Amino acid sequence: MNPLLPFDEAQRRLIDLANPLEVVSKNASDAVGHYLAEPVVAHRTQPAADLSAMDGYALSGDEPWQLVGESRAGHPFTGSLALGQAIRISTGALMPSGSDRVLIQENANLNGDVLIASEGQPLIGRHIRRKGFDFNQGDQLLSSNLKFGPAQLALTLASGVTSLKVHRRPRLTIIDSGDELSSDPRACSPHQIPASNGAMIAAMTTGLVSKIERIGPVADNLQNLEQSFDRAEQADVIVTSGGASVGNHDLIRPALESWGAKITFWRIAMRPGKPLLVAQHGKQIILGLPGNPVSSFVTAHFFLLPLLRALSGAANPFPRPIQACLGAHLKAGGPRLHFVRATYENGSVTPIEEQDSSALTALSQANALIERPIDCPPGAIGDPVKVYPIQNGGVA
Repeated sequence: MNPLLPFDEAQRRLIDLANPLEVVSKNASDAVGHYLAEPVVAHRTQPAADLSAMDGYALSGDEPWQLVGESRAGHPFTGSLALGQAIRISTGALMPSGSDRVLIQENANLNGDVLIASEGQPLIGRHIRRKGFDFNQGDQLLSSNLKFGPAQLALTLASGVTSLKVHRRPRLTIIDSGDELSSDPRACSPHQIPASNGAMIAAMTTGLVSKIERIGPVADNLQNLEQSFDRAEQADVIVTSGGASVGNHDLIRPALESWGAKITFWRIAMRPGKPLLVAQHGKQIILGLPGNPVSSFVTAHFFLLPLLRALSGAANPFPRPIQACLGAHLKAGGPRLHFVRATYENGSVTPIEEQDSSALTALSQANALIERPIDCPPGAIGDPVKVYPIQNGGVA
């Protein structure tokens, strides 16, 4: 049997298969969550003129000032200020011609139409948002391959851009396989378990795909598996859960080969998740995830989600680790890279006691994975470790 593929190499080989999907045009508001296929360049200058940064008075020259009008947001003062004149002004309102500073409302004394400063005159240029201080027409505001979110939407619309080029999100088909799986969690015989992995994987991919199709549970035989692959002809990515290991009834690999798929690699030096399989069928990419739910979750986190991001155009699709201090002792590492389920809070990470790859209670309690390198020494309380936050709803 071939040696186990190193984790980093497996990630690299998977992403090497993932050319970003075709480019589509979307209204800016509909592009949220997509990855940009081209930079966003400002069509206008922001602000387009000098504006007041505070409520108060726009001034010209030194005090005392004669009050001659008002500028409100959206309703500018139409005249020009001479030395010794002022107008009332609101935040975001246009600074009138001839003005050179703003006296804030709290520091102003007004006696009839005569204005003086109660705490000294403001410096020239004080409390003014200068034309173009945010961006200028022609500036590149956002780079390609960036994920477009709510703040980027506001920036884009403020720049006068309403239509964007983004990469299409992938279509995903998830296939649950195994004779032991029951499609109805309420009606399981003792020899069965509810088919929950497909639902879990689908939930993990929320916001990363354009369409999800779920198939199964599919019985452990070659014909049924090949038929399920045929049904997934519209998918960019096919994910199977279960049947990827080396047992007599683990048929995902032979079924894929019989179907005409090419196995890219199989079996990774990681724990949990060793049986991970990657294959190609034309332009489709197939991930065979292990059937144990923790293994399925961890391999989806480190392989499926990065693959979907890469196909969507992400420049950096992999999850990013953070540093934390151990809150409990950890034993030495073994022959595979180990991801330990843990709880992270306030810079400290504590392993969960139960690490069995079938234990859903422990998985639901975790909000982080501690990376334990191959053959690393035991970890003591306070030791720095690399931690990957995971999307989970069970930890506040």
